[in-house]
Amino acid sequence: YGISGRGRLFEVKQRVGSGFVVSGDGYIITNYHVVAGAQALQVSLQDAAYPATLVAYAADSDVAVLKIRATGLPRVRLGDSDALAVGDQVAAIGNPLGELTYTMTVGYISARNRAVTTEGAQIAMLQTDAAINAGSSGGPLFDMQGRVVGITTAKYSGQTSSGAAIEGIGFAVPINKIGRAHV
Repeated sequence: YGISGRGRLFEVKQRVGSGFVVSGDGYIITNYHVVAGAQALQVSLQDAAYPATLVAYAADSDVAVLKIRATGLPRVRLGDSDALAVGDQVAAIGNPLGELTYTMTVGYISARNRAVTTEGAQIAMLQTDAAINAGSSGGPLFDMQGRVVGITTAKYSGQTSSGAAIEGIGFAVPINKIGRAHV
């Protein structure tokens, strides 16, 4: 599901990300960095777009909960990220570049409890080689039984100091680590 937010610094900027519906009455999970500082939020589902409200967040684990006014929405099933092992296959669904909705990439769990620093906070994340691109942040990471086991959050890319290219290193917040969010 696509999520967009507008915030003001010196000009209007729009950010895009992904998310997933966790209850039929319109609660949606995404990354906090996708919605932080937004003055207006909109959630685009397959059939319609809805204004959204930020109802809870945990900046230190990069998780946000949004609410839209809707009922009867299909929702995801949550899994157990603690049950994952290195080598387990996973699939990520997101909105790369804010233009390629419902894109699925498949990969493997490369590491568990990887210490990753984003936005100044260190989070113990799942590492995967499933492609995670700009706009996919906040989307679900599924196990092979179709249950959400993580929230896709970040990726490493670029080059090392020796010039070696870095690709295929993505990260997701484990679904079991989503502690209490601030209202």
